[in-house]
Amino acid sequence: MVLAGEQEQEGHKTKLFTFRGIFEGAGRHTKSLSVDTATELDPIEDGAASSRSQGSRPLTDSDKIPKARTVSKEEMAAKEAKEKLLQDMEQMKERFSKLLLGEDMSGGGKGVSSALALSNAFTNLAASIYGEQKRLEPMPAERKAKWRKEIDWLLSVTDYVVEMVPSQQKSKDGSSMEIMTTRQRTDLHMNIPALRKLDAMLIECLDNFKDQNEFYYVSKDSEDSNQDGGRKKNDDKWWLPTPKVPADGLSDSARKFLHYQKDCVNQVLKAAMAINAQILSEIEIPECYIDSLPKNGRASLGDSIYRSITVEFFDPDHFLSTIDLSSEHKILDLKNRFEASIVIWTRKMTQKDGKSGWGSAVSFEKRELFEERAETILLLLKHRFPGLPQSALDISKIQYNRDVGQAVLESYSRILESLAFTVLSRIDDVLQADFQIQCQNIQLAGKRMNSISRPAKEEIDKGSGGGEAPCSMTLSDFMGWGSDQEESTLKKDPFAIPDELYSDEDPKQQKLPHVVTNKKMSYLENLGVSRSPTSRH
Repeated sequence: MVLAGEQEQEGHKTKLFTFRGIFEGAGRHTKSLSVDTATELDPIEDGAASSRSQGSRPLTDSDKIPKARTVSKEEMAAKEAKEKLLQDMEQMKERFSKLLLGEDMSGGGKGVSSALALSNAFTNLAASIYGEQKRLEPMPAERKAKWRKEIDWLLSVTDYVVEMVPSQQKSKDGSSMEIMTTRQRTDLHMNIPALRKLDAMLIECLDNFKDQNEFYYVSKDSEDSNQDGGRKKNDDKWWLPTPKVPADGLSDSARKFLHYQKDCVNQVLKAAMAINAQILSEIEIPECYIDSLPKNGRASLGDSIYRSITVEFFDPDHFLSTIDLSSEHKILDLKNRFEASIVIWTRKMTQKDGKSGWGSAVSFEKRELFEERAETILLLLKHRFPGLPQSALDISKIQYNRDVGQAVLESYSRILESLAFTVLSRIDDVLQADFQIQCQNIQLAGKRMNSISRPAKEEIDKGSGGGEAPCSMTLSDFMGWGSDQEESTLKKDPFAIPDELYSDEDPKQQKLPHVVTNKKMSYLENLGVSRSPTSRH
């Protein structure tokens, strides 16, 4: 029994030694991990490490605290570039997911077509970027980078709109064979580089106003803005800041620079309008628009307009002068009427609607002539009023279009047309402010010359009195005829500058009128009496 008890105690001791070894080993392993980690964070020389392990010198506080590893500028730049790339990828995923879902974030399949989704994406991007461009100044670098980046995203879709074309392929033995290869569709290949060039020209035009100091802007609530009179009170652009020019107006170099920039932007506007009109003419007319048309062109135009357009000798300028074009709504209504009549006449001539041509009251030649006249009117309206909203035909074409390539070209050219018109109106605002300042200076100069000429006349009259008493009066003076006649001549003076000259109805007028001073001849001058030097000026 005693022997068994001793063996059992030895067994317990063995187990205790085993557990103690396990815990000590774990502790040594933890210490080794901490030492290795510290070695990675704070690399030291091998000699110092060996001497420290041998216990040659005690550990100081500086040895115990690990030193942070310094990060180089290249590593920081690489890290920032990686984070920016990840952020751009997330934005791109969000944008293209909206396009794939057709702007239906519920995923229920009730979204619009891919073509319309792309068209809306271009429109929204232009509104968000250029909607904040309220002055003639360069676009901020952040917004400019965002514009170019997201335009590239949207245009990347067109790289995969391809067509099959024949091509020659040579084999190893020298023989050639014809195969079909893919390339970007012809209309996209021709128009997208041109639209990119127009886009770059618009941004370059804004960048050219970087160092200008001739004009500046004030807010609408400032006192300087309220001093412009009644024109600003009825201004439609109430949300825009007011351009201001110096008291003497713009310099000749600044005025020439503004006119040059206006010509450049005008060329961009014309090119974008031409591309947009070409693309819209190629888009097929939807059936829903055709179903909404009246039976003939006369019902679409109305009796009065139809009689004016069907006369023997037709003058489009005279016709537009007789039409009320006082509001944007009336101009757009006239445009819708003419476009509907053109569609009706074209379908009747091509007999797409199934109706026979011989049963119509109008011959084929006359209908073709009426169509040409209507197209001329539409062209004049588009050039005279470039900022018109889209017509009913254009809206229906954009809404029901299913061609992605045409949707990209139409929307890109349309937003460039709108942006060019916006920049053009900003330039016109500055030129208009300069024109008003010049007119005010002319008016003040005329008043100053009148005030100078009156004392000179009084001096002549006093000097030519001779022996008359200074208080002597004539019958005209006694009756008050002279003063009334002078006031009437001042009011009816043909050389006086009319008030209509200073109105802002014609902002494009930059040529100033010739200033003629108010000079009135007295009966003493007719008799040959010498005048004073001041009366000659």
